[in-house]
Amino acid sequence: MINRKLYKQITEYLQNFKIIGLLGPRQCGKTTLTKMVMQDFLESIYLDLEQEETVKEILADPQLFFKMNSNKLICLDEIHHLPEIFKVLRGVVDENPKKGQFLILGSASYDLLKQASETLAGRLTYLPLTPFSYLEIYGRENLFDYWLRGGFPDSLLASSDKISIKWRKNFIYTFLNRDIQQFKLDITPQTLEKLWILCAHNHGAMLNYSNLAQQIRIDSRTVIRYFEILESTYMVRKLKPFSTNTKSKIVKTPKLYIRDTGILHALLNISDGHSLLANSKSGESWEGMVIENLINEFPEFEPSFYRTANNSEIDLILQNSYLTFAIECKSSSKPDVTRGFWTGIDAINPDFIYIAAPVETPYPFRGNKKITVGSIKYIIDDIIKQINLKKEEVISTRDKKNDIISLLKKQ
Repeated sequence: MINRKLYKQITEYLQNFKIIGLLGPRQCGKTTLTKMVMQDFLESIYLDLEQEETVKEILADPQLFFKMNSNKLICLDEIHHLPEIFKVLRGVVDENPKKGQFLILGSASYDLLKQASETLAGRLTYLPLTPFSYLEIYGRENLFDYWLRGGFPDSLLASSDKISIKWRKNFIYTFLNRDIQQFKLDITPQTLEKLWILCAHNHGAMLNYSNLAQQIRIDSRTVIRYFEILESTYMVRKLKPFSTNTKSKIVKTPKLYIRDTGILHALLNISDGHSLLANSKSGESWEGMVIENLINEFPEFEPSFYRTANNSEIDLILQNSYLTFAIECKSSSKPDVTRGFWTGIDAINPDFIYIAAPVETPYPFRGNKKITVGSIKYIIDDIIKQINLKKEEVISTRDKKNDIISLLKKQ
């Protein structure tokens, strides 16, 4: 069993909130993680709302059932199958002061569930669960398999690349022909598949709705709506451009990424390591994997990319109110950068600069101590280190100011 980073956070939240919503793509490990969490509770009930028998028999009178089991943690899996249950939950939790009453699981983002969950405003706290991050499998699975197969458990842990690609192809087929239909959206699976494949071919490129619409011969508004569905079900990501003022003319169009590299490779018919390295999208694939891991690891930071009209570019900027990290992604063990990278660094002036590459030992890029070439693991660890050092500095500065204030008050 691979431990999930979110395990401790779910347990902590259940001690402080009445309802926790765990959202993420299908088959990313939500049910497995939930059953691990439930083992920590003396009494708990798991209900799969995808099973019609559960809804018809156990939840024939949901309000009565919940009241009869008010002392237990109740898990409701695949909550989007029964959106009307949200109204019942509101009444139940308002009558019961107990924390950790419900753990609900869904395969769509808050935006897609928004209408159903608005009734629980102030009572429901969401947590996102992704497929395995690299840190979660570090030391158990190798980086290349993780890159090739992606982070979905059944794909990554498959007995062979052949079985893995078969699982991912089945996932795509089921997603299009069954899962997506359960949200009762007026969409055509064939058209959505064309768009998804087209997105894979544009992975790492600028998101141009008009261009996508022309290639699959539908109008732009339909493309936007279909893309939002893929985004809300955690299949694609929009990475927005850097927006802080600089002297350069910054591109305002977001970039497009398939969130899981295993799904990306299945859409591109990349089935093994040799075909991955030979594919023209291998560099962008590596870039997407690095970006997805860093964004998920540091949700408190605002992610963006930097690009100007004259093609100065940095793949990822992570920024908050007191720190800015710049990350360039290179799939070569001996990475190089373009002139545009240096121009971007001069314009942004980040606190720390990394080049994410498949290397074992970190080293200064071309002897420049301000730029470190390192693995995904090293970069994440170093960012955590720099964040902690900055927090200590902020606390120290605040304490000094408090001492000065106290001294002045005494005078």
